[in-house]
Amino acid sequence: METEVILVRSFTANGRGGNPAGVVVNAPQLSQAQKLKIAQIVGYSETAFVTVDNEVDWQVSFFTTTGEVDFCGHATLAAFSVLYQKGLITTGKYIQRTRAGLLPVVVTSDGQVVMEQQLPQFLGSFHAREVSALIGIDAGVIESTQLPVEAISTGLPDMIIPVPFGYLDRIQPNQSLIADFCQKYELVGLHVYELYPPESELTASCRNFAPLYGIPEESATGSSSGALACYLSKYLPDESTSRERRDYVFEQGRAMQCTSKITASVTFQNSEIVKVEVGGQAHETGLRHITV
Repeated sequence: METEVILVRSFTANGRGGNPAGVVVNAPQLSQAQKLKIAQIVGYSETAFVTVDNEVDWQVSFFTTTGEVDFCGHATLAAFSVLYQKGLITTGKYIQRTRAGLLPVVVTSDGQVVMEQQLPQFLGSFHAREVSALIGIDAGVIESTQLPVEAISTGLPDMIIPVPFGYLDRIQPNQSLIADFCQKYELVGLHVYELYPPESELTASCRNFAPLYGIPEESATGSSSGALACYLSKYLPDESTSRERRDYVFEQGRAMQCTSKITASVTFQNSEIVKVEVGGQAHETGLRHITV
């Protein structure tokens, strides 16, 4: 069986950078084993498989090179960008069925895809000493941010780790230790960030490591960006902005020479988070035909 895989880069900045994903449209006949094999041949961090759903709009499954995951932000963006560019959808709101639940996706007239994520689960804090060796940054440096190290999920559980401005590119990840740590605490990966100065148009620059799932480093992660937006809205509330909605712009992939741009917003009602959204642009880069 030959399958067409559309190659896409998600969260591009001015058409450049971004995180690669594979997209397979309307392949309901593929088995789980075949999907995994295709994802392994493509070799990207995730490949999305899209089929029409009988109850909602689309069913989307996500495969890394090691297995299926519940949700993937950048592969969702890739999938709906492909559907839009192929004329299978127009601008508007759609519902995707994922293993993380039913999640809305909005496509705007300029082709931007905005994904609604699960409401945050704050899964617990860790001491800086517990993560220092994982990223090669002294615990005292992490503590100097006066911000917590905390596991948060808006679809996938990630550890959010702050470092001072100027330290992000100094990280020396220990992939083996990170994989063992994530397996022990049932995390997908580590999302490390440094805040930009307030006058910058960017909120933070980030790096993401998920070696447990075959991803040494990722240049754009949508689910982690949603988690980081919730983290910042909790620990760094900006009283100069609306109390109903806070918007963030994240940069990721700089250390990989593949800079990506990710937007995120958190909506509140009576001081409670009621909506988490992550958005960006995607660009098709090619096709592959794979026989499994």
